Amino acid sequence: MTLDQLVALTLGATLVACALAVLAVRAYTAGRAQRRELEARLSASPSDPVAGARRFAGLDRRLRATRWGRRLEHRLAATGLDVTVGEFTVYVLALVTGLWVVAQSLLAAFFGPLAALLGLWGAATFLSWQRAKRIERFIGQLPELARLLANGTQAGLALRTAIPLAAEEMDAPAGEELGKVSDALALGHSLDDALGELAERLPSRELVVLVTTLVLSNRAGGQVVGSLRNLTDTLEQRKETRREVKTQLSQVMMTAYAVPLIGLTVLFLMDRAGSGVLDRMTSTFAGQAAVVIAFGLYAVGFLVIRRMSRIDV
Repeated sequence: MTLDQLVALTLGATLVACALAVLAVRAYTAGRAQRRELEARLSASPSDPVAGARRFAGLDRRLRATRWGRRLEHRLAATGLDVTVGEFTVYVLALVTGLWVVAQSLLAAFFGPLAALLGLWGAATFLSWQRAKRIERFIGQLPELARLLANGTQAGLALRTAIPLAAEEMDAPAGEELGKVSDALALGHSLDDALGELAERLPSRELVVLVTTLVLSNRAGGQVVGSLRNLTDTLEQRKETRREVKTQLSQVMMTAYAVPLIGLTVLFLMDRAGSGVLDRMTSTFAGQAAVVIAFGLYAVGFLVIRRMSRIDV
């Protein structure tokens, strides 16, 4: 073989390798795009409108590209609210602005920033409350969930098959969360990873026990039916205990919310008693410091009462 033939053969092999590499990259890119499209379609709720029809879609895309936006998206997903990151951000900004203007006009200019901070704290508290409320509802459905999974496995179904069937039978939030687990399994995720993501979205002791039971039974190939039957009875007892504790602590919870309301009521009474009293009080550094300290003490009292009334069952 001459040198020219060797060069031609090398060039031909190089061109063929480059062509195959381009085809491989195109196939990989197309596969990745199809997977992202499938994940987005499966993660969307059937009742949601088209993504392009949502309000503030451009702002939502920009925010979700940031670390803070992804964290907020995760928190919103845990609450079950039908709101995007962009919509929630705009609503919170509108609330903060409104509270600033109202507090500045009704009380004094000094109370505008304090009201804005109170609005931000209220938005974060609202998300935590919605998440806790969703977790409580999910915990209340856990006995029925364990019973459905036990019936499915007793009928000879695998856990991967019993979970989608249970998702169709149960109401929200358990039905929605099991639907997400079923979608993750359909995308090729392992049962351990899918159930682990569920436990991260809705953290609770009861759910951790259920997930651990399912994962260990699936790994070891043990008797799932007997474990789920025993777990169902335990979850029923814990459900009744949590209900009794919540009833006993309802008055304490009302006291925790009444403490800061007393402080706000006193401010309005002072402003109505004498026109311009709050303006004169907050015009000096001593008055501003007294107001900040008073608000801080009310916040500390609220947190202390909430902490004392928090009993883990």
